[in-house]
Amino acid sequence: MNSIQKEIRSKTKSLSIVIPTYNESKNIVKILDSLRVALTRDMNAEVIVVDDNSPDGTSKTVEEYANSKNPEYPIHIVRRENKRGLSSAIVTGIEHAKGDAVVVMDSDMSHPPQTIPKMVEELQNPDCDIVVASRYVEGGSVSGWPFKRKLISKGATKIAQHGLGIKIKDPMSGFFAFKKHIVNNIKFDAIGYKVLLEILVKAKDAKVKEIPYNFIDRTTGKSKLDLAVSVAYLQSVWKLYRYGKSVKTNERRASVHFLSKAGRFYTVGASGLLVNYIVSFLFGAVLSNLWYLYATMIGIVFSMSTNFILNKVWTFEDRTFEPKKTLIQYGLFLGFSGIGAVFQLLMVYGLVELRHVNYSIALFLAVAVASVGNFLLNKKWTFQEKVWS
Repeated sequence: MNSIQKEIRSKTKSLSIVIPTYNESKNIVKILDSLRVALTRDMNAEVIVVDDNSPDGTSKTVEEYANSKNPEYPIHIVRRENKRGLSSAIVTGIEHAKGDAVVVMDSDMSHPPQTIPKMVEELQNPDCDIVVASRYVEGGSVSGWPFKRKLISKGATKIAQHGLGIKIKDPMSGFFAFKKHIVNNIKFDAIGYKVLLEILVKAKDAKVKEIPYNFIDRTTGKSKLDLAVSVAYLQSVWKLYRYGKSVKTNERRASVHFLSKAGRFYTVGASGLLVNYIVSFLFGAVLSNLWYLYATMIGIVFSMSTNFILNKVWTFEDRTFEPKKTLIQYGLFLGFSGIGAVFQLLMVYGLVELRHVNYSIALFLAVAVASVGNFLLNKKWTFQEKVWS
């Protein structure tokens, strides 16, 4: 027994490890074997596998493992009849957990069980309620991700940080631990893939610590990330934003108002970046073989329209949709966005054709740069607000 495990033995009452699964029969035995190495009976742990009726027999594999391997900790299987989503599976696991502390992790070997003792050790500190295994703090890293996946992850992180006021560097982590009592009064919406976001927003005054780990992308099985997941994520962020707004007092200082609206505007811009990138990529590489500039223009139209609606309703809190006024606003918004769009197209063309930059990188840089002037122009002219307010 190493020193960390001895310390955990002396302080930890019990630990529950929640692992949601769907078609992970090729990975689940590996993760359970790794847990056998990382955990001992002295840690007083239990493992809860929540399976959404996987067609590949994941739950049967877990049951056979529990009966034949004789692990030093109990393995409980929660079978759900239908595929109801990752977040709800995690919530189900938390509801079944008997431990004083809960660890949530994936079953695809991207989250190393060897990190768990360190996470639990951090939870012994009375000034720590949540421990997030982070890819983005010093010492953390991501291995095996293509540029597109990194881009989507960074965009989603920025949305959470600016839109929800979350301060940690990796709020999108799926590998975290917490003292169970902090979620006792939380009513989970369980939308999308990120229960951690709900806990960070709804567990009032919870103290958070990030520790580094190396994320290694799955080598077997299929990633669950798709367009539906991205839409569900934006839906969950919106609900959490509404929740946060209902419990916070209004801020009157002009500087805070300005920064708050700028944060919202660029959060919308980040969501537009996702819409722009996904639509452009679909038309340019997946659904058809359109020339990359045509695909980019289609992506621009989609993102400008969604950005207008979100900025009108959320950023500038203008919820009057009188037709004439809304059409004028939409026209101004498109006009200012059009200026940025022209710049974006020229920049994409210049980077791809003249500098031979990869299209994905060029698209990202162009969208980011073109959005810089839009906030002030739209604040001043489209939504008729003082610049510094």
